[in-house]
Amino acid sequence: MSGETKPLLEYRNVTIRKKERNVLDSISLNIDVGENVAIIGPNGSGKSSLIKTITRDYYPLAGVEDLVFRIMGADVWDLFEMRHFLGIVSYDLQEEYERKVSGLDAVISGFFSSIGLYPNHMVSPEMKEKAHELLELLGISYLSDKKMSEMSTGEARRVLIARALVHDLQTLVLDEPSNSLDMRSRHVFRETLRRIASAGKSIILVTHDLDDVIPEIGRVVLLKDGRIFLDGPKEEILTAENLSRLFDMNVEVTCEKGYYRTWIDPLSL
Repeated sequence: MSGETKPLLEYRNVTIRKKERNVLDSISLNIDVGENVAIIGPNGSGKSSLIKTITRDYYPLAGVEDLVFRIMGADVWDLFEMRHFLGIVSYDLQEEYERKVSGLDAVISGFFSSIGLYPNHMVSPEMKEKAHELLELLGISYLSDKKMSEMSTGEARRVLIARALVHDLQTLVLDEPSNSLDMRSRHVFRETLRRIASAGKSIILVTHDLDDVIPEIGRVVLLKDGRIFLDGPKEEILTAENLSRLFDMNVEVTCEKGYYRTWIDPLSL
């Protein structure tokens, strides 16, 4: 039907095979524009593989019956065009940015999808203004002149989020965002995500850590062994029973002020 809203991500019977095993196994998943979703699973569950399908690093196994693999209704998409509605911040990207690029230039480089700025890049006053606005929005204006190589992990991650947002995209995808962050940096990072959600951007959070799930996230997808284990409203999915089955150990869960906390029964290890 014309005018019908298309899902942001649409997967049906998507299988990714690497080194003689299925890292994603017949995944069927729809995520709509405007949804705040957490995708949670243990290491090796297929979370990063799911991200790599979006970036075209991984392609679905061909010849599968009733295969659907679309972004914004398109079976084929240009990564440069995709950046206007979907931005991805990953650990791999941060590793590439461990160099002497200032925070401001790192953000501006998002307009060119490059790692840093080059002499042929024509940087307009509007680009600089936008970059400064985003640094201020995320509370990191003080990083404007600091080199990426001199920033803490948490500071660099927030700069790369600002870089992803230069195109006024609709949805931000974060792959294991709290890895390598200490307790204070995690708190600051979560508050940054809440600012982004409050600014009207959607968040798809890929993680193994429930502490990353901010109150604004309403839906949770659990992955296990390359398959969707459970999918539904956060309150129904993040229970002790479900998480114990997901991680194969006795997990206890509490929720306070919209944040979920877990601890593990050591006798279950």
